[in-house]
Amino acid sequence: MSFALAIGSGALVGLILALVGGGGSILAVPLLIYVVGVSSPHVAIGTGAVAVAGSTLAGLIAHGRRGTIKWRCALVFSAAGIVGALAGSSLAKITDGQLLLALFGLLMLVVGVNMLLRRGDAGDEGVVLTWLNARELAPRLIVIGFGVGALSGFFGIGGGFLIVPGLMLATAMPLLNAVGTSLVAVFSFGAATASNFAISGLVDWPIAAFFVGGGALGGILGAWLSRRLAGSRDALRLVFAGVVIAASFYVLWRSILALGIIA
Repeated sequence: MSFALAIGSGALVGLILALVGGGGSILAVPLLIYVVGVSSPHVAIGTGAVAVAGSTLAGLIAHGRRGTIKWRCALVFSAAGIVGALAGSSLAKITDGQLLLALFGLLMLVVGVNMLLRRGDAGDEGVVLTWLNARELAPRLIVIGFGVGALSGFFGIGGGFLIVPGLMLATAMPLLNAVGTSLVAVFSFGAATASNFAISGLVDWPIAAFFVGGGALGGILGAWLSRRLAGSRDALRLVFAGVVIAASFYVLWRSILALGIIA
């Protein structure tokens, strides 16, 4: 039953990612805990990181073929973010599980609000990291990459909702390029976080495999639906933002009760 629920949960995340873009992976950890039945928040975060990394590959390959990835920016951002992800995931392993979930609930709330306020596709399509502008661009890519990677590692999420605006802030690249470029970082951060948790035995590999398989199925369905619902993309994004905000309150409430803050 848990494997079937993992497939269904993965399919839901893959469907959302294909329909509305980044942010779908924020539901991976709550789904693993409250639907699939993973009892340990730490195992859920480690397993979710594996699922996030695995589910990103298809989109990464697709964007690579379309030429929307700014590879030099992606590599510098990801390299700094991997260091941050290792630091963040190491801190997460020694943090109380229920406190982790409470903080995760707060992060979900930020994600939902961010999706409601997401801006349009403006930016410089020609931006490229070169020796001439490295003194200006590289420090921003490194600092923002490390910070986003640390959050990604701490919570075991892809972090696309943070990576995309982070890349746009650091380089002024358009949204389309930021989305494609972000997938390099999402995969890198997820792999680094998963490796760190796996070393401590905090990954349920069978559930991760079924979750990734379900994500692939959901992504295929989402890609098919997205072509037919192209005119409703903003409405779908707003609905999903509402779902994330509602889920954040549920996670926060459960965590507050478990921590004994409210008797």
